[in-house]
Amino acid sequence: MDTDRLLRDAQAWADADPDPTTAAELEALIAAKNTAELSDRFAMALEFGTAGLRGVLGGGTNRMNRAVVRRTTLGLARYLKATVPDVTTRGVIIGRDGRLLSVEFAQDAAAVLAAEGIPAWVFPDVAPTPLTAFAVVRHNAAAGIMVTASHNPPEYNGYKVYWGNGAQIIPPHDTGIARAIDAVGPAKDVALMNEDEARRRGLFHDVKDSVTRAYLDAILALRPTRQTKGLSIVYTAMHGVGGALVLQALAEAGFEHVAPVPEQQQPDGRFPTVRFPNPEEKGAMDLSTALANSVKADLVLANDPDADRLAVMARDASGALVMLTGNEVGVLLGHFLLTQQKTEHPLVVTTIVSSAQLKAIAAALGSRYAETLTGFKWIANVALDELQRGANFVVGYEEALGYSVGPVVRDKDGIGAALVVADMAAWCKARGLTLLGYLEEVQRAHGLFVAKQFNATLPGASGAATIKAVMDGFRARAPAAIGPARITATNDYQLQTRTEGGTVSPLSLPPSNVVAYELEGGHRVTLRPSGTEPKIKFYFEWRETMTPGEPMADAKARAMKRLDALEAAFLPLAAERGLPR
Repeated sequence: MDTDRLLRDAQAWADADPDPTTAAELEALIAAKNTAELSDRFAMALEFGTAGLRGVLGGGTNRMNRAVVRRTTLGLARYLKATVPDVTTRGVIIGRDGRLLSVEFAQDAAAVLAAEGIPAWVFPDVAPTPLTAFAVVRHNAAAGIMVTASHNPPEYNGYKVYWGNGAQIIPPHDTGIARAIDAVGPAKDVALMNEDEARRRGLFHDVKDSVTRAYLDAILALRPTRQTKGLSIVYTAMHGVGGALVLQALAEAGFEHVAPVPEQQQPDGRFPTVRFPNPEEKGAMDLSTALANSVKADLVLANDPDADRLAVMARDASGALVMLTGNEVGVLLGHFLLTQQKTEHPLVVTTIVSSAQLKAIAAALGSRYAETLTGFKWIANVALDELQRGANFVVGYEEALGYSVGPVVRDKDGIGAALVVADMAAWCKARGLTLLGYLEEVQRAHGLFVAKQFNATLPGASGAATIKAVMDGFRARAPAAIGPARITATNDYQLQTRTEGGTVSPLSLPPSNVVAYELEGGHRVTLRPSGTEPKIKFYFEWRETMTPGEPMADAKARAMKRLDALEAAFLPLAAERGLPR
């Protein structure tokens, strides 16, 4: 984009910006002719997709701001009115987390919906993502909006959309809403109705406490063994919005020894104790670990800021606290629920980048198994489809710490999952085991799988171009092997093809920009750009063969060494195709 056009586009956006703070921010950049910064803010627009919107706060089309939220909500409202005949009676649920500008974004969304004649059912205070998703179904709403950036750093916010079935939107709704947003004019022309007027006209309502009570009752019923005795738990809300509900749920379940991390218990969009409020990030669990060691807790549970994810730490044989991976927690939940509750025609679901171990467990235990693209929107919609065919959804998980137990919430639910993990840990303790001891039992019975992930963060327009170049490079110059391991099959989910032994066959999943290599020995390497962050992700999984009677520690050490070697062999291939070294 040439400089004159860039400055004109930026000025036009600033003139239409309803927020004086972001408008002034842009005016200063224009006056300084800061074309580098303006190019990043206007080189593209935040793309509305199946994950909605997510981005850095600030002025411009490539930022999260009130102008973007108002235009997005008007596009959503128009699409709903065109596709859902009774939307003006069913309305839309609106929830929000505790991030910067979440209050303003939720208010703007409600004001736009009301001006379009669509009732907004708004949580009067912060609401966890799983509660918002639950409320959509509970209210029989036409759709739901959750203002959140999940586990992103404090400078981010986002806007997630649920369909009337309580699951995140999938095609064709994502593209239909995106087209409707594109047709919306300048933000200053988007009509609003203030809250007082909307209430008088029956177009603004508070979501009642009875919805929260119904959610709590539903997740409390998920626990198969109902064991609590003697278990000591440390919990952190990570400055998010799950803290009050988690403590209430654990207390009502009968867990008597629960210590919250006080510095992180209350919602705070500045995230003062963590730079990156993701339990997987280095340092994020330091306060939790210190408190757990101080009180000698058996278990540590951590939500991310909107409480849709759950991290778990447990004691190993030496008594040290160890973080379980998302794959390990998902595998344990699957095995625990399949063996400890009686379910006819059980179904477990995971994603193409999660561990293959759940598939082996499902086969051994006689459960139906399904695999989806990355993202809980796919897990939830597959579960709903299979329910129509007589299956009973037991658990779904993705390796990025996302789990949903049963059909209560049709998205990730870090609160319901926390209850079931606590139940499982108490059941293990009654058997003289920790969760890690139980994991060893499962792996000895169903195979040892180890996995890791490499992420490259590449922000801005140049980063997006680099990510595209890497993916295109692997498609254009496919490797024959990764290190000493020969590639036996390639699944290209964008082309929807599987290539094996020179034979090309179709894949049934929807198109997605993912390439997966299957290696001899049952190992896998998968490549995909993130749908919510400026990252390209590489997933590595190694399946290790154990010898009879071999100590698990020896087998795991050998497996991890081979997994590290697989990663080390792959990264130079990525660098050859454009990944910065």
